[in-house]
Amino acid sequence: MEPLKEVMTIKEASELWGKALDTLKSACRGQKGYPPRFREDECRQSGSIWLITRAGMERLYGKQSEKK
Repeated sequence: MEPLKEVMTIKEASELWGKALDTLKSACRGQKGYPPRFREDECRQSGSIWLITRAGMERLYGKQSEKK
């Protein structure tokens, strides 16, 4: 396993899975009184950058799309 390939920015995840940035941010933060969809060990904010694990993306959205 290559640890750096297991974590990506929200922008990278958006492009790889074909999901909107706002969709992923909401899944990280939660919205309208709903809890986050990602678990604490799958998504976090580092400064102004959101980081997401590959495992979290695959758990919520399935395997990466074939776009890249």
